[in-house]
Amino acid sequence: MRQSAFTVVCAVSVLAALAPPAAHADSTDFSGQIHAYHTMQPSSNTLQAELLGNTTLGTVNLHAGATMQAQQGDEAPGITPSRFNEAYAQGSAVGWLWSAGKRVVAWDVGYGFRPNDMVQQEVRRTLVPEPLEGRPLLMAERFDADTAWSVVWVNPTQQAFATGAQEAALAARAYWHSGAVDWHVFARQGERSGASLGMAASWVASDALELHASVRGDQQLVGGTWTNTQQISLLVEAWPKNVYARVSWQHERWQPALDVLYMPADQGVLATASVVWTGERINIAMGLRATAGPDSAVVRHMSYQRQGYVVASWPF
Repeated sequence: MRQSAFTVVCAVSVLAALAPPAAHADSTDFSGQIHAYHTMQPSSNTLQAELLGNTTLGTVNLHAGATMQAQQGDEAPGITPSRFNEAYAQGSAVGWLWSAGKRVVAWDVGYGFRPNDMVQQEVRRTLVPEPLEGRPLLMAERFDADTAWSVVWVNPTQQAFATGAQEAALAARAYWHSGAVDWHVFARQGERSGASLGMAASWVASDALELHASVRGDQQLVGGTWTNTQQISLLVEAWPKNVYARVSWQHERWQPALDVLYMPADQGVLATASVVWTGERINIAMGLRATAGPDSAVVRHMSYQRQGYVVASWPF
């Protein structure tokens, strides 16, 4: 059964990739990617088709993004139902831009952790990046060259007992640019979690250095990035009980990287080495993630102490 399911997705992916060039030339609002994954620990093969489309009906813009995938492996579920990552309508009225439907709305300035990710609440630093699945919402936005305002009613039809990313909530963000600093102020009223306020800032100190910080209640993050003329970049961030660092080098078509998450409380370490090659028609990424530290460290009790992956992607 799994073999048949995998074959079905293979066929769909190939047909999408080989669509007539004339169709693509006449329609600039359709695109997508095909991803082929192989992961080790647990061992699995995944084939994923990601499709994106945009169109306009009068004064209303329609956007949709969908994913279909199948897996082979000891723990793989076979074919998985297709899902819409995004599907929303957008239009302007009374000076605001309005959106309704399922949409990805990512806020805050952090990389490894985002205290003020009030809408999407994305799981950060997964082994293999996946297309984000948006949240059902109603959204109003207003912006100009230096300021932006956003108000979101997320999960408006969700039950009152839902928590976390599924919780119904009202959220708002104010943004303004002042000199070399970008300022953000956030507010959220959750159905169960109640009210919270947050603030973030990003300062471009020079052509090479950027510093950022974010705070919301007892969750704080500070960090910065440094990039030299040889395109070597260093990112360092700290938040409660965690220190994160990433070094990468962009050299022509290649980008090797090493990132390390260190937990001082129990001296646990989670490290990932990766390399990405970007071609004209295909992109290749591979990496290895491993844990380290004393036996008492939390990461030493993860199901898998070493994991690896290889991903090939074909955009079209």
